[in-house]
Amino acid sequence: MIAQDLFTLLPEIVLALYAMAALMFGVWTGKDRTAPMLVWATSGIFIALALWIGLNGQGTTMAFGGMFIDDSFSRFAKITILVAAAAVLLMSQDYLAKIGILKFEYPVLVSLAAVGMMMMVSSGDLIALYMGLELQSLALYVIAAMHRDNTRSTEAGLKYFVLGALSSGLLLYGASLVYGYSGTTLFSGIIGAASEGDLSLGLLFGLVFVMAGLAFKVSAAPFHMWTPDVYEGSPTPVTAFFATAPKVAAMCLFARVVFDAFGNVVSDWQQIIAFLSVVSMFLGAIAAIGQTDIKRLMAYSSIAHMGYALMGLAAGTVEGVQSMLIYMAIYVTMNIGTFAFILCMERDGQSVTSISALNQFSSREPGKALALLILMFSLAGIPPLVGFFAKFGVLLAAVDAGLVWLAVAGVIASAIGAFYYLRIVYYMYFGEETEALEAKMPPVQYAFLMASAVIMLVGVAGFFGVEGSALAAAEALVN
Repeated sequence: MIAQDLFTLLPEIVLALYAMAALMFGVWTGKDRTAPMLVWATSGIFIALALWIGLNGQGTTMAFGGMFIDDSFSRFAKITILVAAAAVLLMSQDYLAKIGILKFEYPVLVSLAAVGMMMMVSSGDLIALYMGLELQSLALYVIAAMHRDNTRSTEAGLKYFVLGALSSGLLLYGASLVYGYSGTTLFSGIIGAASEGDLSLGLLFGLVFVMAGLAFKVSAAPFHMWTPDVYEGSPTPVTAFFATAPKVAAMCLFARVVFDAFGNVVSDWQQIIAFLSVVSMFLGAIAAIGQTDIKRLMAYSSIAHMGYALMGLAAGTVEGVQSMLIYMAIYVTMNIGTFAFILCMERDGQSVTSISALNQFSSREPGKALALLILMFSLAGIPPLVGFFAKFGVLLAAVDAGLVWLAVAGVIASAIGAFYYLRIVYYMYFGEETEALEAKMPPVQYAFLMASAVIMLVGVAGFFGVEGSALAAAEALVN
């Protein structure tokens, strides 16, 4: 039995062993000289594991008495997480080397964070959930403050650590209430205690506290306070990582908890998620308007986009979960392309993140400006780009679930949010002439920028098979 359980966890075990071996190798062979090689090796491991999970996974398998679940839902999330982490790692190398902070610990920490994320999306127990969440968080706290000579990076790491500890406290308190009133930490046991129309007050409070802790991890308002400062202060590659893989992991963990543990009381948590969705969409849309730093703008953009993803989750249906998964996959793709561009923004050899620096960029780099235009239009949800269909999917799921008011609010927030994306386009094509912005892109970053833009154009035809995979994942979770 133990052998079968370990085989179910084999991808996580392999990645954890690789992280420890890479750490020992880096220390033994001269530390930072091995960093470039470790970046490529780690990215290769991520892609290999993603292929392994995608090709070998089938059906639903439980391990360690139901504490770990391997099903279509977890596999979809893991593949998205690993591919996103690999892409960000490859984009990071040249930037971090240029500013002198390409440490061998960076790919190791990303690997450990990925192990935590994979544990999160497969958790079938509150204890397993917390183990995965903290493994991810501890690694992210360190890489947020990786630029030790930069006060803003140190401040970002400290803020993330303090507020992350607060959210962990909320989640643990909620988990203790759930355990106290259900008598178990297994999701399969909690769902039996949380039956429709018979949810005890203590269990309801536990659910609220757990959801508050998870809302912090997805940076949903009003638990978003860490996001703008951490996005701005962290090194740009770290910000790119924060905006991709951890978001997918946290959102899928959110779905796992509400459906696997509280799937019998959809009406009780639906209104909470709908509230988080509305507040996130409008706060992200309105607060981003006044931003002048593109990294802070992307922080508020992420808050708004998590609101749209939560809209799909609030529907409480198979279609809602499917639309949420598709939305997250498309959101990650858009962010990888956008941050590939942000990484190359320089002037006089120094990194620049001011939006006004993009003035007349199209006259100097028309190809890159066009790619960024496509990504901004897609983030804004303008047809016929893939980003439009991502938003349309969650809006349709909300309407089908009877949440018409939530869908209307989403349309209004989307119209407001389009302003700051279009403002970037305006600066690039119609802004005042200023000192030229250097945009010498390494081949890897250029490839990701162009590939993301192309996907936004041609991915409308079937979403490259993501739609079918997302449906199978949603059915595995909800049914």
